Amino acid sequence: MSLIKYLATEEEVLQFAAQIAKAIPDGAILFLHGPLGAGKTTFTRGFLRGLGFQHKVKSPTYTLVEPYDIAGRPIFHFDFYRLRDAQELEHIGIHEYFFPSSICLIEWAEKGMPLLPVADLDCYIEVMETGRKMRIEAASERGRAILGSLL
Repeated sequence: MSLIKYLATEEEVLQFAAQIAKAIPDGAILFLHGPLGAGKTTFTRGFLRGLGFQHKVKSPTYTLVEPYDIAGRPIFHFDFYRLRDAQELEHIGIHEYFFPSSICLIEWAEKGMPLLPVADLDCYIEVMETGRKMRIEAASERGRAILGSLL
């Protein structure tokens, strides 16, 4: 099951990400795929704003994880771009972030394998001549339920 959207502007990316955030009833794991500059952090900003977060959203490129608590919901934004070895994730206690009610948005998830759990949604962002093409694929039962509510 998948959903494809063409998003002409950054504002459309933010709105689409907010729509996805609102479709998640409790926890979820989202892998954000795309080249540098594709808009993975922009997507995360829209996602967090969709849940009511109004402050600055920074990329955790150097810190690996940026935690948020929005209306009692634990949300973790990961960026593994600078990760040299997946085993480094053991030092931050990576498994402690994944529990049923947490929402984890992970940029460059492939660099954290095989230590990461399976994603619920794989979000592929492709840079187009104008705008972005987003393809969201469900990778679990929870992901299918979330995606089904968006269709």
